[in-house]
Amino acid sequence: MEPTRHYPLFGGAFSASLPPGALDVSDLRPVPDNQEVFCHRVTDQSLVVELLELQAHVQGEEAARYHFEDVGGVQGARAMQVDSVQPLPLENLALRSFCQEAWVLSGKQQVAKENQQVAKDVTVHQALLRLPRYQTDLLLTFNDPPPDNRLSLSPENLSLPPWSLGDFEQLVTSLTLHDPNIFGPP
Repeated sequence: MEPTRHYPLFGGAFSASLPPGALDVSDLRPVPDNQEVFCHRVTDQSLVVELLELQAHVQGEEAARYHFEDVGGVQGARAMQVDSVQPLPLENLALRSFCQEAWVLSGKQQVAKENQQVAKDVTVHQALLRLPRYQTDLLLTFNDPPPDNRLSLSPENLSLPPWSLGDFEQLVTSLTLHDPNIFGPP
């Protein structure tokens, strides 16, 4: 099995550990400059790293909820439900010296994939890392839709298990800043 790898993000300004089988979506279609998007080779799971403008009007747990609802709105979610919001201990983060506060949110969003009518309940895990020094909210999202029963049980599919919450936690905690110039002049 392919090992977890430290992968350059945003032109090498950041890096993070990605789980096995992560495909860079920018190799398949255009991705906005403020995002890095990865999809699982077999499942419909995806991981998104976004650099967003700091939303200073919301603080703490409400900031995590704000971004969850914002993403749901952008994706055209028909329904959204927050299951939990917890503070993320800064000492667990490679970005701890830049991060003022961090939150983890888990919830569900009812969304339809592009060109499909039927909406599915997608489990969404998000980590919000707040970097006020750089006027940035760093949002990491793990979209975990229900398994597709039509997936073939071929040997290559069985050898690459679906990503877990542990894989997402590894992405979040390993995210490292190498070049602060990505945020513009100080």
